[in-house]
Formats: sequence, C-alpha cells, structure tokens
Amino acid sequence: MNPLPKEIEEEIQSFSPEVEAEIDRHIAKYPVKRSAILPIMFIVQRERGYLDAAGIAYIARRLDLTITDVWEVATFYTMINLKPVGKYHIQVCRTLSCQLLGADKIVERISKKLGIEPGETTPDGRFTLSWVECLGSCGTAPAMQIGFDYYENLTPERVDEILDSLKE
Repeated sequence: MNPLPKEIEEEIQSFSPEVEAEIDRHIAKYPVKRSAILPIMFIVQRERGYLDAAGIAYIARRLDLTITDVWEVATFYTMINLKPVGKYHIQVCRTLSCQLLGADKIVERISKKLGIEPGETTPDGRFTLSWVECLGSCGTAPAMQIGFDYYENLTPERVDEILDSLKE
C-alpha cells in the first residue's frame, strides 16, 4: 500500500536529467545511501524552493528510506525550509549569549524596518525573518545568518546597513 496521496506521488517522479545526475553523484559517494540525505535535501530545496511533502517523499524513495526517516532529519536542521521563505532568509540566533547581548533589539529593528515579525515573509517575497537556535557564534554575539552568510557582533545600525545592501 502506498501511503502517499496520488497527486504527491505524481508530482515527485523526477527532476531534470542534470539534477538527477547530481543526486546520483552524491549517492555514489557514500557506502550507505542514507548518508547522502543532507546534500540531497539541499538539492531538492534548491530546485523546489523549499522541502515540501513531495520533496520529502522523493528523497525517501531515492534513498530507500521511510518518509519519517527523512522528516526527522529535515525538522532538525534550520537550513532546511519546510515552507516557502523569501529570497533572503534572515535567521537570528536566540540562545543565551545572543539574547544577553541584544538579539531582541536586532529582531525588533528588522521587524520595524521590514514590517514583519518572526515567522513572516514580506509581501514582495524578498525577506523572511526567523528565530533559530544556536548559530555557534557565542563569542561574537548577537549573530544572524542570511542564506549561508553569517553576520556577527550585530548592532541595530549594522543591521540597517546589511538590509539596505540587500534591498539594492
């Protein structure tokens, strides 16, 4: 019995030959297929914009895993987006060092400047703001990540500069 709704099963047949080859190369790197889960999640997220139910089912099928196996990994990492995010995904650390050194002021400034709260995306789809757990920058707190770029020792004024540079 197939646990997926028919529309999801039809949606996940395959990607372009180039993307399928890229995925095959990652799977071939590892003696255990499951080990390719993160690189393949990034590829599927890149291609689909986020990791949706169809993408999770695709990964499960390609790696001979259950959907739950894939879901467990997808929900652990903040780099994996389970819903659509803006072009610039602003993730602000909310753990102890960042909180003590002003993460709340950073989020307050971003919220005011962009008109969104954590968990929201601007109407134009350019910016999404999220709180995340530790970014591993305790010595340079407060910190935020936009895409794969880190910004540390933040001040509200520095946040303005960063956001202004992204609006151009």
